[in-house]
Amino acid sequence: MADTGEGKKEEADYKRLHTFPLIRHTDMPEEMRVEAMELCVTACEKYATNNESAAKMIKEMMDKKFGSSWHVVIGEGFGFEITHEVKNLLYMFFGGSLAVCVWKCS
Repeated sequence: MADTGEGKKEEADYKRLHTFPLIRHTDMPEEMRVEAMELCVTACEKYATNNESAAKMIKEMMDKKFGSSWHVVIGEGFGFEITHEVKNLLYMFFGGSLAVCVWKCS
């Protein structure tokens, strides 16, 4: 019985530890990085069950704020190889396993 309780406690601790955004790679300037990261977190929380809507929200806001040609991919377990403009890439995790990749190319 104690094993089950402890296992649930460890799982809860793991989930709490991994709810913060974790940046895997970025070359954005500090101000842009902070804004993009906050936007990604907001969109992922607002559309927790709909990654397509979250990606659309992020893209539209990034286009408006930093000019057009932004692209967004949100999901779990995907790989990618992209070409992007220098200082316009953010690859982060949110909520443990949800990955968000935001980049600009023209």
